[in-house]
Amino acid sequence: MDGKKIIAPKQPEAGIITWVFHQLAKNIHRIEDIRKMAEEKGLKCSRSHFFRIIRNPAYCGLIPIKINAQEQHMIKGIHDPLISETLYHEVQRIITTKRKVTAKKDNLKAMFFLKGFLVCPLCGRNICGSISQGKTRKYPYYHCYGRCKTRINASLLNERYHEGLRQMVLASGAVDLFNSILEDWNTKTLKAQHVQERNIVVRRLNEQESILSHSRKLFVGAVLDLNDYTELKRECNANSKSLKRELQDINTKLGNIDKQIYSKDRSFVNIFQGFPYLDTADKKHLVNLIPPLKVDFQTGDISLDLNSALSKILETKRNAKSS
Repeated sequence: MDGKKIIAPKQPEAGIITWVFHQLAKNIHRIEDIRKMAEEKGLKCSRSHFFRIIRNPAYCGLIPIKINAQEQHMIKGIHDPLISETLYHEVQRIITTKRKVTAKKDNLKAMFFLKGFLVCPLCGRNICGSISQGKTRKYPYYHCYGRCKTRINASLLNERYHEGLRQMVLASGAVDLFNSILEDWNTKTLKAQHVQERNIVVRRLNEQESILSHSRKLFVGAVLDLNDYTELKRECNANSKSLKRELQDINTKLGNIDKQIYSKDRSFVNIFQGFPYLDTADKKHLVNLIPPLKVDFQTGDISLDLNSALSKILETKRNAKSS
């Protein structure tokens, strides 16, 4: 604002980049998957530029200064960092070492999330999973060991397990209880969260208007030249447009919460529709709660086992219709 150029966060990209570093630090997704998720959030950049972003120390407040062709030093910048140095260095450690080893294993775990819950009907041993190379592509299989011939396409069995989950809904006696719990959570927790987000967005909108107003005065006073003023005005307008869109989305969410409360929407009874989008760890946790009971390794038909506690709050759609 005094006419000197500075490094400042540009929204919404700055917020998305912060999110990217936190996701990388968890080490549960591939880098390319995180890049695609960031792109869906609004970060538009190529694959090569994304890799430069996640290696850029400027985001943790450090500026590289070259001493010569072989040596450089890091100095503290005067700009506000988006992430901590600890987070930055942890991400560098993951993307340069551990991720190279674990990326393939992560893919295998995601494909074979039923591993450990399947038993061979012929020899009684636990079923494992692996990738088989075909003529034109690779195929995932759950299979037994050695000469035992038990095997089935993993994608087919995974889908059949999900089909089994989709046949389960909340029991009629549990619907009203869950509805009350969700109403209370929506009004006290989720609504408060969205209100807080709205207040932050409104404050940031006011900041953009203040920056634009101040820069206009600096331009009139010949402190800012035309090019800098034009660029600053363009960025402020772009930020304001993005923030207004974000504000509209938050207001829509708040409106939907109120509509759900008053309409008593019961669509949540189908609680397993989002199973394919869960993380591998969450999928395995759910399989541990509702394991496969009987598996036909010829057809892929599968039945699921409900323990006594879950059977009180879950029922199949066929039983729900007959009751």
